[in-house]
Amino acid sequence: MGSWISTWPSGPGDADLPALLCLPPAGAGCQQFRAWKPALAGVAQVYGVQLPGRENRWREPMPDTFGEAVEAVVAELRPVVAAGRRLVVFGHSFGGLLGYEVARRVPPAALVVSACRAPGHWDGAGRGIVDASADDDELDKLFDTAGMDPAFLDEDTRALMVEMLRKDAQLSLSYARDPGDRLHVPVHAWGADGDETVTAQELAGWAAITTAGFHVHRVPGGHHAVLRRPETVLEHLAGLLREDVAAPAPTA
Repeated sequence: MGSWISTWPSGPGDADLPALLCLPPAGAGCQQFRAWKPALAGVAQVYGVQLPGRENRWREPMPDTFGEAVEAVVAELRPVVAAGRRLVVFGHSFGGLLGYEVARRVPPAALVVSACRAPGHWDGAGRGIVDASADDDELDKLFDTAGMDPAFLDEDTRALMVEMLRKDAQLSLSYARDPGDRLHVPVHAWGADGDETVTAQELAGWAAITTAGFHVHRVPGGHHAVLRRPETVLEHLAGLLREDVAAPAPTA
């Protein structure tokens, strides 16, 4: 079995830097976060969560449940942040939900979610595309949610991507929210003004999951605006990793 967490170290000194754990959207792999290394050089070591069924793990079967995936990531993350290493978790879209559940088990210094519904609003995401009856419009919308343009995919590649996206959607349906205790770390939610997938209300719902403060950041663009133009969020993440970003006011 492959590793659930990937990293791209520049040298032995990276282990002394804070850790940034990045979780990609449904249907995507974590190699996209390798491009973030230059912007965070000397600030953090970048790690990416790699679910089975994609990139270097494409032959491996998916876990049966959302909870199994979370526990597998957590098992590999704990040694990474042993001895009090500073950790910031970033998750985009479906990755934000995974990141939240990881943060409940391994508390970071901050949780940053992007284009992701709050846990209380996560109800049946993906139901329309998990079976073979989904029409082309539904599938094209899902491709956009994964950050891909279906017009540039050949037939074989499209078929593989449809299979992977459906598996991730199926995994999301196994998510069972357990409200439990709220997080005691700041939560930053990023949303795009033109996002037709996540509403402002669904993004604002993240305020209910933390006692340590909540803040919403808005950018122009669609669902994947933060990943397609990451400069602003990278600057924000660097501040959190260096501890020079002021914490938002605590919530009630």
